[in-house]
Amino acid sequence: MSTTRIVTANISLTLDGRYSGPGGPGDLSAIVPYAGTDVARDQMSRMCENATTAVLGRGNAEGFLGYWPSVAADENADPRDRGYAKWLVDTDKVVLSSTLDDAPWDRTRVMNAPTADVITELKTEGTGEILVNTSPSVIKPLLAANLLDRLYLVICPQIAGGGQRLFDDGLPSSKWKLTFQETGESGVMAVIYDRVAE
Repeated sequence: MSTTRIVTANISLTLDGRYSGPGGPGDLSAIVPYAGTDVARDQMSRMCENATTAVLGRGNAEGFLGYWPSVAADENADPRDRGYAKWLVDTDKVVLSSTLDDAPWDRTRVMNAPTADVITELKTEGTGEILVNTSPSVIKPLLAANLLDRLYLVICPQIAGGGQRLFDDGLPSSKWKLTFQETGESGVMAVIYDRVAE
């Protein structure tokens, strides 16, 4: 049984470590201004370059798959956006959900099981990287189980002052090595961290 597949995750965070603002899960006011920057778009291209499986929570799956397929067909879209959109449409997808019965998208499996179990199973199937795609509900349990190998982060130069944090207290300690960084004119930063095996 092979477990050689790398498990990666991407997400945008504010300087105070939040992926949403004080207005609730939909409050992305500190994140959205930086999503269309060259730094963020180039990071998007990097993260899916070697990924062959996308893992999403239900909420993100519904939002992403309601938006990105139209971008894939838009010849006027930024080529990086279009490339990512085509990748998302064409790649194998796993949606973690306890409420969906059937996958409403092509190339998608719905799984109702503990996150760590699903990822452990995926690591034994196929080849290529497994990308947890901007889904904190999936990333958090994987951090808790020490199952993430790489983090693609976009750091937005704002303090949200409230909202949901990615790195909650109680996570197991781990060491990470910075393997890439790029800073844009606005101060937005893309970084890649690889977990250091202990």
